[in-house]
Amino acid sequence: MTSVPAISAEPALARDVEYTSGDFQRIANLLRELSGIRMPPSNEALVFSRLSKRVKRLGYTRFSDYVDLIAGDAEGEERDAMIEALTTNTTRFFREAHHFETVESDLMPEIVQRLKQNDRIRLWSAGCSSGEEPYSLAATVVKSCADVAQFDLKILATDIDRSVIKKATAAQYRSDSCSAVPEEYAKILFDGPVAERDYVGIHPQVKSMVTFRYLNFMEPWPVRGPFTAIFCRNVMIYMEEETQAQVWSGLASVLEPGGYLFIGHSERVGPELKGSLEMIGTTTFRKI
Repeated sequence: MTSVPAISAEPALARDVEYTSGDFQRIANLLRELSGIRMPPSNEALVFSRLSKRVKRLGYTRFSDYVDLIAGDAEGEERDAMIEALTTNTTRFFREAHHFETVESDLMPEIVQRLKQNDRIRLWSAGCSSGEEPYSLAATVVKSCADVAQFDLKILATDIDRSVIKKATAAQYRSDSCSAVPEEYAKILFDGPVAERDYVGIHPQVKSMVTFRYLNFMEPWPVRGPFTAIFCRNVMIYMEEETQAQVWSGLASVLEPGGYLFIGHSERVGPELKGSLEMIGTTTFRKI
């Protein structure tokens, strides 16, 4: 669902640019420093394959020159391009459906009551990829509170990949990726029937609830919270344990007391947060 490094093997291209394993190690070190993502040696062929076209397009004949460019890229544009090239976004609407069921059954009654008392509610999709997760969350909210537009509820959606943020903001999806959405949600989520259309848009009410922003967990977070719920799923699995601990602690710090944290099925929250978060369901935590 979020931007994560692809780990499947890819054949390296014909090496018509000068390249060494030292170049790979420098790229791996930069990627870890800039994004927290760990790139194992088994992905060396993938790194060459993903980046060599860009190296040649920029006119370099040595991979090391490209690495030098990344290392000295003060503006960050080429750094962003490298991160985008080395990450893969895997997501779908209502992925890991039990989380959305928990929002609907356990969280929404409380949220509806608070909204009617003019309370402020903020939800966060951290690692939102191309938008399916936050839009699914918004549809879940609308299902329980059809008049949510008159209340102060907003969803923040962030990702490290600027290109997928653009796709998410455009809110247009191939119909074949939407066909599995249950009808009760589809009529809320989309701007018309999915059948017999190549692309389907997100319903204006749902789209207006979500704000997309760039966010890199290794940089200062432009968020304040507090959040009633945070979705951060499949973001941490390729990070070092120390980095994971820092991010989990940061998320817990902007989660309101009693707020929910939803994580990926392969992720674990470290023991350092034992006194802050309690597990209340499958990969679901609540702030103590």
